[in-house]
Amino acid sequence: MQIILSITQTLTKTAIVLLALIICLFEISCKKLIKVDNPTTSISGENVFTNSQTAAALLTGIYTQMSSSAITIGDLTSIGFFTGLSGDELTLYSGANNPDLEAYYQNKIIASSMGSANSIWVNIYPKLFTVNSVIENVPKATELSESVKNQLLGEAKFMRAFFYFYLVNLYGDVPLVLSTNYTVNNVLVRSAKSDVWAQIISDLNDAKSLLSGDYLNSALTGKTTERVRPNKWAAIALLSRCYLYTHKWKSAEDQATEIINNSSVYHLDSLNNVFLSNNWEAIWQLQPVNIASNTEDAKTYVLHSTGLSFLKPVYLSNQIVNSFEDNDQRKNRWINSIDISGQTYYYANKYKSDSINAPLTEYHTVLRLGEQFLIRAEARAQQNNLQGSLDDINVIRKRAWLEDFKTNNSVQILSEIYHQRQLELFTEWGHRWLDMKRLQTVDSIMAIVTPIKGGTWSSNWQLYPIPPLDILADGNIIQNPGY
Repeated sequence: MQIILSITQTLTKTAIVLLALIICLFEISCKKLIKVDNPTTSISGENVFTNSQTAAALLTGIYTQMSSSAITIGDLTSIGFFTGLSGDELTLYSGANNPDLEAYYQNKIIASSMGSANSIWVNIYPKLFTVNSVIENVPKATELSESVKNQLLGEAKFMRAFFYFYLVNLYGDVPLVLSTNYTVNNVLVRSAKSDVWAQIISDLNDAKSLLSGDYLNSALTGKTTERVRPNKWAAIALLSRCYLYTHKWKSAEDQATEIINNSSVYHLDSLNNVFLSNNWEAIWQLQPVNIASNTEDAKTYVLHSTGLSFLKPVYLSNQIVNSFEDNDQRKNRWINSIDISGQTYYYANKYKSDSINAPLTEYHTVLRLGEQFLIRAEARAQQNNLQGSLDDINVIRKRAWLEDFKTNNSVQILSEIYHQRQLELFTEWGHRWLDMKRLQTVDSIMAIVTPIKGGTWSSNWQLYPIPPLDILADGNIIQNPGY
């Protein structure tokens, strides 16, 4: 694949710059910068994996990239933003003057002429090369302790599973890149979704067994209160979600229960605290690294008296705003509004600080406990444990200051779970878009919503297009239908 070739051809320079940046960021001596003279088809196991600091820096570099660049930080090119536009969560300002965003919004993506249509794919595959290099080289590193080796392998396998979770959900069948061998990767075909899911679950089970249950520092040598490196519980959280998506109900319940029962480390926090740094609910967060700012989410979604603009082009749709019960405190705490020229615009206010030079108080939350209660509720309902499911639903409802939901009807219980997922997880990591797809409601919902947005819905649009350059470079890759 072209993306793999381009990464291998530039790896030497990238590795040096990335490692230098990460080492300096964590106040490690810059006198030991690594010169990678090995062939550009692999990262040097001899040089990079000689101590825990430089080895850990490769993965720290991924987290830093995720905290500062496209697709993962909540900006206008992020997974959550694009899927919110594609679905029914966001309304695009008519004066945004951004054809790419309009194409996502109206479900009219043109793969050949839109750079943003390729951004998720082309941002993920380079990171897969890095995690694969860790998986290949760490077992051969003789100077690393077993605990550091386990943590590095666990983090790498977790990250590979995390990236493939989004690839398989957004693109369907995808090339399954499991090595750094460019001659192999250059002729890969798209693997069946079932094979990708099997690899994701295998990687997460490995990660669960390898990762520390504690949050570790940047050198992997001590504990920290910063919840920014994946640990065992992050692997379990993602594993429970994957079991849910693949209809393995008992396994999904069991994994979610493990985390929920770890109440000395994780419990539901107040609505005002859920998106603050290192709060009790956070399982894995990304620490903002851009100077003088908190999260990009706030910069994207929070509106001011200056109104909507090219950089703040969206507000919440009527579909989401009108879905809350009148006394639901999530609407009061996680949504705000502004009146402009006599019209009220509602906006996502989960992340509140978009001021320059404000104290760093909010981290970008990737995995949190609230989702785990809803995973377990759905898994229990699917196993006909209706009371157990109701108990979990009502934990979420009580936190929102709502009365208990009461029924003995399994269809109504599942409907309430899906509704609570919509309200609890809006604008977070594409949950709504992915839920509509996995529950097979996307066609019926978008057939109504897309015309309101000025487009025409086709079932083809639930998958994003493969970058044309990869298709041209590798005759084995076929474009998704409709593109």
